[in-house]
Amino acid sequence: MNKVSENPFKNRTAGQGNTLLMIVTALFVTLYLTSNIMAVKVIGLANLFYFDAGTITFPFAYMLGDVLTELWGFRTAKRVIWMTFFCNILMVVCTQVGVWLPSPDHLADTAAAYNHIFTYVPRIVVASLTGFLLGELSNAWLMERIKLWTRGRRLWVRTIGSSAIAYLFDTVPFVLIAFWGTVTIHELLLMLAFQYFSKLLIESVFGTPMAYAVIRSINKWLK
Repeated sequence: MNKVSENPFKNRTAGQGNTLLMIVTALFVTLYLTSNIMAVKVIGLANLFYFDAGTITFPFAYMLGDVLTELWGFRTAKRVIWMTFFCNILMVVCTQVGVWLPSPDHLADTAAAYNHIFTYVPRIVVASLTGFLLGELSNAWLMERIKLWTRGRRLWVRTIGSSAIAYLFDTVPFVLIAFWGTVTIHELLLMLAFQYFSKLLIESVFGTPMAYAVIRSINKWLK
């Protein structure tokens, strides 16, 4: 009985494959760290749509998570996810040390701006890490399961289908932890709805075509 390999790239990660994995991992980590810092700013459009600025970059991190799972398998994706988790914690520790350190009087305005942003970042990161682990791990797991169900066909079903579920696990805890008490209940509900659907829209319109292009390019390179 033939057994389908869970990860066709498992034995091809030496040399060029290793370099590609390193590049995708670095971009994945960078996008998550960037999204957490950008999330400090809440954007409001016409007093109807509210979302944090990190919503713009966050779906592209999910796209790279899809690429990791698709090409290197769930186990490798899970390792990268946990590494990103600890990188976020390291960022909070380092920036918090910067908040505690004194600065000269003539740079008081700069220090105040730094302190204002990075004093709020830990709350964002706690919210993000909670949603990140729930969302990204479920996304990677669902990508793997859907790939088996569809026999490796229809990548768009995997990327969009897994994200549609995973964004619920990510968006709800993130918004509630990060912004509860800082905005009204009405704004909170608008943020939940808008962030979920905007992330899914960005994933569908931009993230999935990019995933196709990245996976096709990596396949071509490794072959």
